[in-house]
Amino acid sequence: MLSATFLALCLTFAEQTISLPNHGLGPSAYTVPGAFPTSLYQSYYNDPTATSAEPQPVISDPVTDETYPYWLTDPETIPQNDTFEAHPLPPPATSDVFLETAISQIISIAENPVFGNDTCTRCQASLEVAKFLVMATPAQGPLLATRLCEHFNYTNDCGTMYGIYTLGSFITQTLAYADVGGYDGQMICSNFLSLCPVAPTSPLNLTSWFAKPKPDPLPPRKQPTGQRLKVLHLSDLHIDPRYSIGSESNCSAYLCCRVQSYNPASMDKITAPAARYGSYYCDAPYPLILAALQAVPVVTGTEEDGFNFTIYTGDLVSHDPDNELSRYAVTFHSQAKTVLYDLIGRMIKTGPVYAVQGNHDTYSQAMSSPYNIGHGLTNQYKWYVDYDHLAALWQLEKWISLETAQQARTHYAAYSVQRQDGLRIITINTDFCASSANYFNYINLASSDNSGMLRFLTDELQDAEDAGDRVWILGHVLSGWDGTEPLENPSNLCDVDRFSPHVIAAIFFGHTHEDQLTIFYTNNATTMSAETAQTAAWIVPSVTPISNLNSGFRMYEVDSGTFDILDAYTWAADVNTFPELDGQTEFGPTYALEYSTRSAYGDSITGWGPNDPLNATWWHLVTEGRALNSDAVQLFNTYQGKSSVRTPECTGDCITAKICYMRSGSSSLSFANCPAGYGTVSNGYYP
Repeated sequence: MLSATFLALCLTFAEQTISLPNHGLGPSAYTVPGAFPTSLYQSYYNDPTATSAEPQPVISDPVTDETYPYWLTDPETIPQNDTFEAHPLPPPATSDVFLETAISQIISIAENPVFGNDTCTRCQASLEVAKFLVMATPAQGPLLATRLCEHFNYTNDCGTMYGIYTLGSFITQTLAYADVGGYDGQMICSNFLSLCPVAPTSPLNLTSWFAKPKPDPLPPRKQPTGQRLKVLHLSDLHIDPRYSIGSESNCSAYLCCRVQSYNPASMDKITAPAARYGSYYCDAPYPLILAALQAVPVVTGTEEDGFNFTIYTGDLVSHDPDNELSRYAVTFHSQAKTVLYDLIGRMIKTGPVYAVQGNHDTYSQAMSSPYNIGHGLTNQYKWYVDYDHLAALWQLEKWISLETAQQARTHYAAYSVQRQDGLRIITINTDFCASSANYFNYINLASSDNSGMLRFLTDELQDAEDAGDRVWILGHVLSGWDGTEPLENPSNLCDVDRFSPHVIAAIFFGHTHEDQLTIFYTNNATTMSAETAQTAAWIVPSVTPISNLNSGFRMYEVDSGTFDILDAYTWAADVNTFPELDGQTEFGPTYALEYSTRSAYGDSITGWGPNDPLNATWWHLVTEGRALNSDAVQLFNTYQGKSSVRTPECTGDCITAKICYMRSGSSSLSFANCPAGYGTVSNGYYP
């Protein structure tokens, strides 16, 4: 019932309005009846006379005669999503449409002015497009790489370089599994396309990396015996059984000295015939390999007694283009390995040989995938990256034991040998921890040790420390110098501070074909001095002359108690004279002593006796002397190219750079501290 108060209010309002003038209108006020007019509709879903709920009349559509259901207006059952009707989406794209769309989007990113000069953002955004393409349609990955190569004019033979049979599959896998929008992508854009700055080295947390802290105080130093061991160091033979004498040696397309080689400036006439014993832009023919191996025993004085042992720091086979490498080339490359190991063993009294795998000893070059890649790809190239075959060859030559060979088979051809004399040899596969050319390294690159190779090295060093052994570490790709070869993260983790100087006596690399050296310091080289210098890494010159280099090899004199290097002798043959040896058989190349390390660099160092080691401290003092003497740097520069006539002079910024490179055991230090562009003499010029 209406309250008396409400009725009184209504009468008062009516009395107040009745007095207004009437202009032919109805009442000035009207009170609507309270009951809902139920006669408006024939039927209802609920009781329309009730005052506790809104009336729900039954409504029919006059066009369709459809009666709308009660749930449509029922306040208790308001639908949240229309799950009854279709919500159209675009049809799935075909593989070809995916490819064309990806190409057009990447081109749009490259040309979009909104990015301005930010080439790094453009590059990583494009990698994201490529990533989703290869994840959805992997077969399009090589086609994408080829098409983009053609559009951006990266090379004149994109199909050969980036097709499925060459680099295309490696690129596709890397894009699929790498964090292309993050660290991995920035390093890809930096190292392969020069569109991003080098990513900062990931900070190292070594708190739990080492099983034990560094001993304090250090164990007593090993005492020298005064007995000198002779150790041969060979590297980078790069035999080319397909070398064609008389072919073009100054060609435009790698590799020269092949039947198909040509010089575009003289298509009809050979400008520089390939000499019988080798040429500057070519790998080593059989005659040069044999000449070097014949010379070794004679010039080193080991014809009778031989060497105490030998180290070989990788790369046996030639620098074949990727399109000339395949499953069918396995026999060719296996032959090269078999031939060279056999020749070394038969022509030189080597003693035990400790060899490592080089980046050219795999298919394709440097491509070694980690065991944890998964997705059915763990052993994808087992037929070529054949650790079993390498281990079997080393065992067959009686250089390593059955047990050590088995370790090499399961550790990417890396192994550790504990010799009876107190020296432990630890070899590592640097395709993982130092090679920027291994595409698989760009998957989870920020982790620093995706393959576990550095875990293996650290554990072996700990075992050596526990056993009181001294250690030589052997690898192929160097960890430092000018920073152009290794990646920052793994090489930074290769910091040897924890196990130096009491465990690690020396480190040895090859790869660059040049004569170089780097120094490791305490605390990642925050202070560089004779007191903080810990270990030196020796980078040995190659037998192959490629490129613009002479042919060479080295012998170390090593104390049998400390295993420190007391002197190093380097021999070289002048490739510039090789054409003169053609057409006759009386004379071959002459390997002459180029220099003794102690004699060449030791004059400026006082207080260093003839039997004191050429260790990191000595080498740092050498760099201090060079900082004051440009002639000393020029001498080092000459020896870097094995005294090749094509080695450029080192002046100005080059002098500063060379000293800085020598003090950069890791690439991170070089990038942070050193002038760029002076790392190699093989170009024949400096900036």
